Order: sequence, then structure tokens, then C-alpha cells
Amino acid sequence: MLGLTMSAPLSGYHLTPFLDVLRCPVSGARLILDGTSLVTDDGCQRYEINQLGIPLFAQVAHNTDTQSQRCHYDKIAAAYVANLAYPHTREYLNYLDRVVLESLGPGEIDTLAELCCGNGEGLALLGRQTRRYVGIDISENMLTSAISSRSHAGAVFLQGDATRVPLADASIDVVVMLGGVHHVTDRAALFSEIARILKPGGRFIYREPVSDFLLWRALRAVIYRVSPMLDHATERPLLFNETVPILEQVGLVSSLYRTCGFLGFCLFMNADVLFVNRLFRFIPGICYITRASIRLDEAILKLPGFARAGLQVIGVAVKPNMNSVV
Repeated sequence: MLGLTMSAPLSGYHLTPFLDVLRCPVSGARLILDGTSLVTDDGCQRYEINQLGIPLFAQVAHNTDTQSQRCHYDKIAAAYVANLAYPHTREYLNYLDRVVLESLGPGEIDTLAELCCGNGEGLALLGRQTRRYVGIDISENMLTSAISSRSHAGAVFLQGDATRVPLADASIDVVVMLGGVHHVTDRAALFSEIARILKPGGRFIYREPVSDFLLWRALRAVIYRVSPMLDHATERPLLFNETVPILEQVGLVSSLYRTCGFLGFCLFMNADVLFVNRLFRFIPGICYITRASIRLDEAILKLPGFARAGLQVIGVAVKPNMNSVV
């Protein structure tokens, strides 16, 4: 296995092994290390590196949505991490993670990029089969949490914008987003960047909230406005007709769009909006109850007409390998 080895948060944390894939997000120029900065080889752009070793590629947001998301997640970072740690939440997430792993399939990954990486969930899920990992998020506070809890010798975290990724063309084998796409309003720009950085034959794996089912769309229209954990102005769950066509327009081929989660997901995966959800951790056997709800959700989604009625979508899109086309 290529598994990344664990290290202390700052031990051996360096950028040199990643310079071949790092690029200026403005010009695409190569970057070189210059003290506590990354500088383009022509000297025109300079990006500071903070005390934790995180290069800051988006200190000045290039649009108001990006700035809003940065402020929002810098504010709620600690609560966001805490809400994912409840036993029933972890149980349901473990199920969703298994679906993601099944969608990806076996095999080693040379270079993995996680966009909107937050607390580094993609690293925790795929680190053992990955040689190099690059996590990118707009929030420095979320990246600080990721480094403290998930630091690996073969991983680097960058502060950056998912629509201006500081990575080279055709440099990444797998791009993963676990709850990040719905935070990006300009999906065409996001998917274009993913297509740009993927190698031919590379895959984009995503797990996101989805509102193809009318009931969930209506509920979320209310919840996203009343919950302090959510930002209704910049967060929009996915819809099939707003996702797959855009993926294909930028040159990616959608090979999977599978929805998961129904009533059980509503009950056990909403600690951020349902206060009572946080109390479930005190219920004896809560993990067994959660597993039963997962089986019920799966059964519901197999009913006729319910294939796209789930609350989460797990999708795969592939960048065609032109060399294999006859």
C-alpha cells in the first residue's frame, strides 16, 4: 500500500515534494520557495505561508460569495467539527463513506486533491491508499483543525478558492469533494477547474446534499434560512439537472449519480440544525438504532420512483482518456 504515514502536526511538514503540482492560481506560473513565501518563477506573484505551513492563496477573496464562505466557516469551524463527532452521526457517515469507497473502487492513488476539504475527511477516508494528498479550503480555521487532527507526512493543506485552484493542469489522479460542491455558487467554474487539474482518466468523486425530491427542497428552503450553521445566500444543494449537464459541458463523463439517506438521515445527520439530535448520543444502543435506520432508508430508496429521493448524492465523473479512444 502507498499509505501516508502519520506524523506530528508540524513534524516534516514541508512543501518541496509538492512544488511539481503547485501553481499560481492567477497566472498558472510555477512556484518556488522563498523563505516564508511561495513566489512565481517570474517574481510577479507572492503568497505568504502562515506559521502552520499553510500557503495563503486567497487572502483576498475574488468575489463576495467566497468572502462570505470564508467568514462563515472561520466562525463555525469548531462547532462543525463537533457536530460530526457524535456516535450516531459517525455511524451514518461511516455508511456514506463505504458507498464512496465502493464508487471509487480498489487501487492506489498517486496524487489526490480534496477541494473544500474542511477538516480533511477525504484524507481520513483515502489516505491509506494515497501517496500524496493536497487539501484545499478557503477557511484557515478549518485547515488548522485539519492539520491538528489529520496531519500526514505525505499531505499538504492550502488556503485557496475552489474556482481558482493553485494546481497544475493534468496533475491530479483523483479529486474528491465531501460536502463542498453545494458551497460553491459558480458550479461551471468549479467543474471546469476540476476538469483542468485531472489527468486523462482521472476521476472526480463527490458526496453532497441533494434536493431532487420536492419535500427535501421545500424543507431546506426553510432550514437554510433559520440555522446559524448554514448560509442560505451561498449554499445550494445539488439537483441532477444542474449538475450532470454542467459536468458534461466541461468535458467530464458522469458515470454515477446515486442518492442515499432518507428519514434516518434527517433524524441522525442534522446536529447542526436539530438541537435534539445532539441528545441522541445519550440513548443506549444509538449506533444499532442508526444502523437500522440506514437499512430502512436503503429499502425506501429502492421503491419505484424513489431512486433520486435521497438527501445525499454520491457521484463519479471521469475525465476521458483520449489515448484510449479509437
